[in-house]
Amino acid sequence: MTTLRVIIDEMLASAPGSVGRYTEELVRELISTAPRGCYVEAVVAASTDPEYTLIQERLPGLHAVHKSALARRELQAAWQHGFTRLPGKGMVHAPSLLAPLAKHDRLHESDQIVVTVHDVVAWTRPDALSPRVVSWHKSMLKRAQRYADAIVVPSHAVADQLREIVDLGDRVRVISGAASTSLDIPDDADERAERLGLPERYLLAIGGLDPRKGIDLLVAAMPQVSDDVPLLIVGPSDADAALVGAIAEAGLDSHRVRGLGTLTDSDLAVALDRAAVFVYPNLEEGFGMPVLEAFTLGTPVVHSDAPALLELAVDAGIVVERGDDTGYGERLAVGINSVLDDHELAERLTYSGSDRAKAFSWRGAAEKVWQLHADL
Repeated sequence: MTTLRVIIDEMLASAPGSVGRYTEELVRELISTAPRGCYVEAVVAASTDPEYTLIQERLPGLHAVHKSALARRELQAAWQHGFTRLPGKGMVHAPSLLAPLAKHDRLHESDQIVVTVHDVVAWTRPDALSPRVVSWHKSMLKRAQRYADAIVVPSHAVADQLREIVDLGDRVRVISGAASTSLDIPDDADERAERLGLPERYLLAIGGLDPRKGIDLLVAAMPQVSDDVPLLIVGPSDADAALVGAIAEAGLDSHRVRGLGTLTDSDLAVALDRAAVFVYPNLEEGFGMPVLEAFTLGTPVVHSDAPALLELAVDAGIVVERGDDTGYGERLAVGINSVLDDHELAERLTYSGSDRAKAFSWRGAAEKVWQLHADL
């Protein structure tokens, strides 16, 4: 029997984001595509009983769940300094840099460790993260350079950026994710849209107001958007101080920009599906799962020219060159207006986005992960 142990802690993060979605989707397909005689086990930090139940519900078919005695933060610190190892021998796959990276014997014991680097924000925009998070990422990449048998990245753009930061030789493997399968349009979509207060026509964006997201620049550009179309933002609430400040600085009325807060998968699907344009102004990006999710739902997308987004979207969205802050905001407004004012262009983007989304699948990603471990 061959066992693949996967670190699934990102699934239970207090504020799960795209890495949490990535982890859940990938592990589900690793279970589904496991070769004959191979099993998938999960490794997770000390959690609550409801969280353990959630794991079993969302990942049916797990052969076992290994529960650490350490809570998430303590486990992060322990692995950062090379303490504590996993029970047993064999293959370990980490959908992030959170992994027990230490000396092991791949040749004689068949032990192997693969980690995942989703972006290099800790190096390119450290101001967007807390000093502790930056330090942790840098320490873990150093351990990965020393001990990981392979490093998975979601795009060639991240692979190129990594090569400028650290020498990983030929150990980097590009394995892209896909859109979340949980974003299905629910039967009660009309009721959810009414509860969320979705206007007939609106822009949608996702993310907080840290510098790399570009949301502050998008808010500043809103006075130049056609027909007073409002902007709804998933993540911050209306009471978020940074959002309130950005709206005031742009001289906007409160109806032009609204924070929706954190949404359930079903609510997010409705909000994405009904948006006139999904805007993704990120200045730094490793893959761009929200863009792919908008493509899947047929929503026209305007996005930055971050290399990973160009790689992901190809010609399926409207590309806006980044550059200086003022000019970038103006160009965002031009890109948005080009879709709002041209029905034929919006319709063309709907079809091109849907076609592009079909190039990505979680099954394909899982099969590549299995092949990677077989190659090792």
